[in-house]
Amino acid sequence: MGADGGSGTAAGPDVPWRKVLWERQPFPDNYVDRRFLEELRRNVGVRQYHYWAVVKEAVLVGQQISCVSLFLTLWYYMDQGLLSPTTLLWTCLLCALLGYGLYQAMRPGGRSSLRPRTRLADLQSAAIFLSFTFGFSPVLKTLTESVSTDTVYAMSSVMLLAHLVSFPYARPSPPSSLSLNAALFGSVCLASRLPGALHTFAMLSCALLVFALWPCLLQRARERGPGGSAGVCVGVCVGGVGALGSLGRAGAGLLAVALGGVTLLCPLLLVRLQRHKDNIQGPWDEAEILEDLSRFLH
Repeated sequence: MGADGGSGTAAGPDVPWRKVLWERQPFPDNYVDRRFLEELRRNVGVRQYHYWAVVKEAVLVGQQISCVSLFLTLWYYMDQGLLSPTTLLWTCLLCALLGYGLYQAMRPGGRSSLRPRTRLADLQSAAIFLSFTFGFSPVLKTLTESVSTDTVYAMSSVMLLAHLVSFPYARPSPPSSLSLNAALFGSVCLASRLPGALHTFAMLSCALLVFALWPCLLQRARERGPGGSAGVCVGVCVGGVGALGSLGRAGAGLLAVALGGVTLLCPLLLVRLQRHKDNIQGPWDEAEILEDLSRFLH
C-alpha cells in the first residue's frame, strides 16, 4: 500500500483523490493520500483497569472457592463421624434465620416495579423444600449404591468445578441454573456416601444454604456497598483456610496459595499485560474472507 502515489503513476495535484470504488479515478488501486493515517486511532474504548479495583472483584472468586472448601470440610467431618447431623441441622437453621434477617434488613428503599415476596411465601417455599428433601432422603441415600466410590468422588469433583466455572460472579443472585444444578448434583453424590438418611438430609440442607441462599445475601451486601461485601468475602476466605487447616496443614497451604494467586497475582497480571494491548482503528474497511468450501463436502 503506497502513499501519495503508491505504485504506478499518480495524477496531478489538481485531481483530488476520493475513497470510492464505484468511480474510475486516475490513481492506482493501492493509492492513498496523506490523510489516510491521520485518522488512525489506537486502543479506542479500551477500559483502563486499576489493581485494587480488580482485586475487589477477584475476591468474589476466592470466596466461592472457600465456600466449596467449607462444604467439603463439613462433609468430611460427617463422613468420619466427627459431626452429628442434628448439630449441623441446628447450625444451618440458625445461620438461615440470621441470614434471612440480614437480607430483610438490607432491603433497598424506594419503590420498585417488582412486588416483594412476603415472609409467608418464603416460609412456604422453605417448608416445601425441606419436606421433599426429608421425604426423599432415604432414596437419595441409596441412589449411588451401585456406583463405585471413586466414580462418585470423580463426579462430585467435576460438578463442583463446573459450579465454580459457571458461577455468575458479576451478579451472584439469582445463581445461574448450570452453576446451582452442578453444585446440588455434586452434593447429592457426596451425601449419598454418608452413613444414614438423616446425614443426607443435613448435607443437602447445608448445600442449599451454601450454594443457593448465600449468593443472594452476598448480592444484597454488594448492592449496599462494595466495601462491606469485600470484607465479608475476605472473612469467608479466612474461614475456608481455617476449616481446611483443621484437617491438615497441606490442604490449608494449597488453598491459601490458590486464593493468593486468584485474588492478588491474577489481577496484577491483568494490569501489567494491559499496557501491551494494541488495538488499531482507522478509515479502512475490514476484509472479510468468504471462501466456498462446497468442494470439500463432496
